[in-house]
Amino acid sequence: MLVLFDHVTPSGIAQFLPGHTVTRAKDRGWDTLTNGELLAEAERAGFHVLLSADKNMRYQQNLSGRRIALVVLSTPQWPAVRLHIERITAAVDAATPGSYTEVEIPRMT
Repeated sequence: MLVLFDHVTPSGIAQFLPGHTVTRAKDRGWDTLTNGELLAEAERAGFHVLLSADKNMRYQQNLSGRRIALVVLSTPQWPAVRLHIERITAAVDAATPGSYTEVEIPRMT
């Protein structure tokens, strides 16, 4: 699968997604696009999944009819994210066109 990381997604997740091709939005020059523009560009480029920590995207964008899946992390903080890598990779692996999955990551105290 082609997976796109938005500008706040921890890049360390990529090493745990073997078999997937990961690209950062910034590497494509897409880090300044609005959420709708980013989804549209990612779809045009053939991405299957957008991995983000922008929980508002679900409410700002209509995913019905989209070919790209959205997987959203409840936090982009790497110390917490790395403890839940298995859940994140499972969500990416299970993503289907137009689906939305939020991976709840407990805050570290």
